[in-house]
Amino acid sequence: MKAYDAIVIGAGFAGMYMVHRLRQQGSSVRCFEAGEDVGGTWYWNRYPGARCDIESLEYSYQFDEDLQQEWDWTERYAAQPEILSYAQHVADRFDLRDDIQFNTRVESAHFDEAANVWHVTTSDGETATARYVVAATGCLSVPNKPDIPGSDDFEGEVYHTGRWPHEKVSFQGKRVGVIGTGSSGIQAIPEIAKEAEHVTVFQRTPQYSLPARNRPLTEEELSRYREDWDDLRMSMRKRGGWPFKTTRRRAEDYTPEERRALYEELWEKGGIHLIIDSFVGVVVDKDLNDEVSEFVRDKMREIVRDPETARKLMPDYYIGTKRMILDNGYFETYNRENVSLVDLREDPIEEFTATSVRTREGEHPIDMLVLATGFDAVSGSMLNLNPKGRGGESLKQKWDN
Repeated sequence: MKAYDAIVIGAGFAGMYMVHRLRQQGSSVRCFEAGEDVGGTWYWNRYPGARCDIESLEYSYQFDEDLQQEWDWTERYAAQPEILSYAQHVADRFDLRDDIQFNTRVESAHFDEAANVWHVTTSDGETATARYVVAATGCLSVPNKPDIPGSDDFEGEVYHTGRWPHEKVSFQGKRVGVIGTGSSGIQAIPEIAKEAEHVTVFQRTPQYSLPARNRPLTEEELSRYREDWDDLRMSMRKRGGWPFKTTRRRAEDYTPEERRALYEELWEKGGIHLIIDSFVGVVVDKDLNDEVSEFVRDKMREIVRDPETARKLMPDYYIGTKRMILDNGYFETYNRENVSLVDLREDPIEEFTATSVRTREGEHPIDMLVLATGFDAVSGSMLNLNPKGRGGESLKQKWDN
């Protein structure tokens, strides 16, 4: 049985940084990673269109000045391959792989009160001890597969966005069903539709999605960020990760026409500026929220040519009360002749057959099913480890209280 000062579970961005910091302070550390490489969510989520919704220049480590200066991001919002390359670069640059054991899943962890250490058992039968266990398992790492009657009867190809194959998946000439219109679905659907014969989107909850306005970064932008790194990073620490101030404008100081003009300007700018940079109180002032929500619904009406499809896509809840999503042509995708939308609140799925999805109102033949159904978020990754603490109490028991 091997003993360490600390065991880190997961080699994503948090796990890699923990290995680096623990080594810096002279601790012996072992990191167990289920995948074949570093990257965490950016290793597993390889679905078409996978992209960060934080701007690239802000989605990076800040613990090493040379690292900040040497890496060139290519786009405003980096795609999955580029972010994974960045993670691999960091692992190589700081020799982190020496202390990471890949293809190894942690099966259990229990605390030995008498010895004051954790016993961690892995998928290969190995047990290791450590005084500290750091669960860098991420909040989006345990895929959620919906329990739909007959889903195992479907005989076509099935993929989950959170466990996408490393090899390329071809949609050419295929009828593809996509379940889920959260962030991963909204990113994947436009890319799948470019290649597939037909895409049927099964939507449970409509989403407010704002245009990302993604584009290549210029040398001037990269240089400006590098010159202002210290100020930008300090600003990010104060403001939840973004290096810009939230607005101090008050809606009552502007006419309805002036407010509309500002919404149009921020819509064209892209990103989440419409929410954080329009007026104070968008997420707490009901009347103001209604106005911004209706502005976004108006944009859906403008973009989506079929009124009935546009109606199905419109959320009926307050903007900002679910995770904000950024897209690259999501609503425009519904203008394609090879894309159709099924509203599951009006026409729920009843069962799968070997070759189709049957809803209450009809049957939808498919050759491939893409589950963009997200994750058992936040708590799922910790409960999946089933750690047991003092007195043998499991984390599930502790949280049940």
